[in-house]
Amino acid sequence: MTRAIMIQGAGSNVGKSMVVAGLCRAARRRGLSVAPFKPQNMSNNAAVTANGGEIGRAQALQARAAGLAPHTDMNPVLLKPETDVGAQVIVQGQRFATMKAREYGSRKAELMPRVLDCYHRLAAAHDLIVIEGAGSPAEVNLRAGDIANMGFAEAADCPVVLLGDIDRGGVIAQLVGTDVILPPEDRARITGFAINKFRGDPSLFAEGMTTIAAHTGWTPLGILPWFDEAWRLPAEDVLDVATRKGGAIKVVVPRLNRIANFDDLDPLAAQPDVTVEIIEAGRPLPADADLVILPGSKSTIADLAHFRAQGWDIDLHAHVRRGGHVLGICGGFQMLGQEIADPDGIEGPVTRAQGLGLLDVTTTMTPRKRLALSNARFDSTGDPVSGYEIHLGDTTGPDCARSWLTLDGRAEGAASADGRVRGCYIHGLFAADRFRAAYMAAIGAPLQEMAYDAGVEATLDALAAHLEAHLDVDLLLSLARQVPARA
Repeated sequence: MTRAIMIQGAGSNVGKSMVVAGLCRAARRRGLSVAPFKPQNMSNNAAVTANGGEIGRAQALQARAAGLAPHTDMNPVLLKPETDVGAQVIVQGQRFATMKAREYGSRKAELMPRVLDCYHRLAAAHDLIVIEGAGSPAEVNLRAGDIANMGFAEAADCPVVLLGDIDRGGVIAQLVGTDVILPPEDRARITGFAINKFRGDPSLFAEGMTTIAAHTGWTPLGILPWFDEAWRLPAEDVLDVATRKGGAIKVVVPRLNRIANFDDLDPLAAQPDVTVEIIEAGRPLPADADLVILPGSKSTIADLAHFRAQGWDIDLHAHVRRGGHVLGICGGFQMLGQEIADPDGIEGPVTRAQGLGLLDVTTTMTPRKRLALSNARFDSTGDPVSGYEIHLGDTTGPDCARSWLTLDGRAEGAASADGRVRGCYIHGLFAADRFRAAYMAAIGAPLQEMAYDAGVEATLDALAAHLEAHLDVDLLLSLARQVPARA
């Protein structure tokens, strides 16, 4: 008998993803076969699955917490913003269409059968499904055709626990206001509530919990204090990409408008001897950087224009002249070349852009997206690297003859003649401990020894313990209901 529970939030970024990851690990520690599920996500930080698709990075982390390999069934609809008004729509791991928000709003109900297909496949294989909503169910203007919150809860007939964020202030209004504005049939699905991100003594909010319960009739499940170790887990939301002060080694990352797959930074940020500094628009690139990383981008040509508008191109050339090192990953690799051509207008009206000229390569955008898990080798040392590819475009040119990785028996990447500027298409390189140490040593910045993956596992265990100490996890799991048979 498979049961399910859905965690919805009283707003965006209230910590739903983290709580679901912690619940998955807590359920697994109880001997349950548990799987995460998010009907619709919006993120440019995607994970590649073994079945050749892509899902939100948060669902990949939740899968890891559950002891599972990421699968496209865990996040059947992924929206990847390309502009302020439009996004690429990924359905069951593959590109479905590019739509403006209004068009997607009118068509999203069409996707519900495919969402439910994924959900029921997971339910057939596990004891418990922990579902994550998106945004807030109080956005009743989006209720028609909804597949992310109460629309999905209704279609799947699952109970809901509502999570509030007290760090923002006004959490009583968040939760009670949600209860007031929801239609009766949606309100009836909410069985419990919890408070997240409390700083200080949680007992000070005991009266607040009583007030919320009295107004809503929901079961209070507990108050979660701020989880200080959250930064050690891979972030999904670009809003969570922040400077992480550590040691004297400085890695600098310019924040692109459409930054994508920034999980490359997580292992470096976890190093106690490394400071990862995110440079916001309007600030120059620091002159004392050991390494500048140009990250992936969902809109490479537009982000290249943004890069130049900040004067970062001038700063980057000065950094190289001073003997600094540069690594471009995916879109950042493309930007480092001589030219980016987009003859089919895949990224927009600009079909050709001059690159930064630090690598003698050119990139041509093509409609075919490369999605693959990758096992490679660092040519300098032979150290293994496991990562993934997720990109449009083919890159060629003389500097590709100085490849520095071997991927599935073929050369990968490019390097300048002096080796100070490198680029490649493989994400996730720095999660490999030996590679991370070897790469940084080669640029004159040797690292302390650290086991990154073991640290992530330990943090997931600590997150589960945190939930178990402050939430009534057993009561929460008891609220889960049996998944009805597919009609």
